[in-house]
Amino acid sequence: MQHTRGQVVVVESLAELDRRLAAGARHLTGWRLTGVDLRERSRELANCDTTRTTFAGCTFAPGDDHLHRVRGALVLPAVHQAPIDPHRSELYGVAELYDAPAWRDSLDGRAYAWLQTAHERDAVLARVLHDQGIDTALRRWTDGRDVVGVMGGHAWARDRAAYADAARLGRLLGRTHTVATGGGPGAMEAANLGARLGTAPEGALADALATLARVPSFHPDVDAWVASAAAVRDGLDATAETLGVPTWHYGHEPPNLFATSVAKYFRNALRESILLQVCNAGIVFLPGAAGTVQEVFQDACENYYASEDAVAPMVLVGRAHWTEELPAWPLLESLARGRAMADHVHLVDTVEEAAALFE
Repeated sequence: MQHTRGQVVVVESLAELDRRLAAGARHLTGWRLTGVDLRERSRELANCDTTRTTFAGCTFAPGDDHLHRVRGALVLPAVHQAPIDPHRSELYGVAELYDAPAWRDSLDGRAYAWLQTAHERDAVLARVLHDQGIDTALRRWTDGRDVVGVMGGHAWARDRAAYADAARLGRLLGRTHTVATGGGPGAMEAANLGARLGTAPEGALADALATLARVPSFHPDVDAWVASAAAVRDGLDATAETLGVPTWHYGHEPPNLFATSVAKYFRNALRESILLQVCNAGIVFLPGAAGTVQEVFQDACENYYASEDAVAPMVLVGRAHWTEELPAWPLLESLARGRAMADHVHLVDTVEEAAALFE
């Protein structure tokens, strides 16, 4: 059994599952069960909340895998052979990641399942080599580009006003810069979508948002979420390039379809650092929770020690959010005082104000 701090509980044996159930666990949201024979635990699991539970390489009694999938669980097969090329030298395209009708059967889904179930030395080495190749390819891709990052909540539903705001921000920034995001759903998907439409007619974004809003989230059906995005993407008359930098560490959150190039990593710490580094023209931070706060101060640390000619702008959107709900701004402002970064940190209320700072 592995237990990482936060919401993720990894269960790798029936004994560990039994211990947790005996202790009263009934809500398995966010849990990852890997390689466990569950055929004798049908009744116990049926009485648990398995919404957003990941079952990777588990064995079920007949019909149980369907039951949990309908509830919103992610049921993945065991994958023992590396589905990725350890010596990869190019970034991914979305079509390559989604190379099967069902996400669980795609390269993206199989790579996530393999990460959960393959822990031997050769598998770990393959993942390290893969990430090194992606790192090199990303450096080539970003060379000569002015890249602006957009950070924000992964859980924003497509029918929320905040999602539309992120899409408008991406569109405004995409007219003059290359937009990079974490490559996942929520604000990341919205910003990548907007960036693709930077030079498109005004109504194109509204039409895209209306179509996407019919499937607000990838829960409980990833395939329906992907299909609605594919319908929008295939109808786009847009050539702008935009970047996604997701991670299989959060592989239960599928990559969005609007990044034209995808630098997908296995190691999340490496991915987080590199995503911030490639945003050489600055970063816009939309309202978010713990992950976005971490990115704010990780970026602030880089700027704090940077020389004046190397500081990249930091723009926080949402005065009430960043001064009252999660008051990161007062600390950021104090950190910046007297440093080269002082004139490069900004707090604004709207995405239009944020975009204007990059004109």
